[in-house]
Amino acid sequence: MTKKQKFPYLVGSKWTAQRKVDGWRHFQVVNRKNQAKWVYAEMVASCDPKVRFWINAKLLQDNSQWQAGWQTLQEIQEIETEVS
Repeated sequence: MTKKQKFPYLVGSKWTAQRKVDGWRHFQVVNRKNQAKWVYAEMVASCDPKVRFWINAKLLQDNSQWQAGWQTLQEIQEIETEVS
């Protein structure tokens, strides 16, 4: 029996950063990398493909840092008020 893959729908997923990263908030996962027990996602800014970085995919589950999908500024502010 094959082992269940962690984060099977990672590539192609869209994310909104709660705080700007290199001046941007909206990112898409374009690549994944498995290293030992860790899974990493390569994030690319939706408006500037030159802005890219690798992040531990586990961090994407932290709602105080990342929200699934592309959120509007109003939605981000509503989430921030719920968290505080």
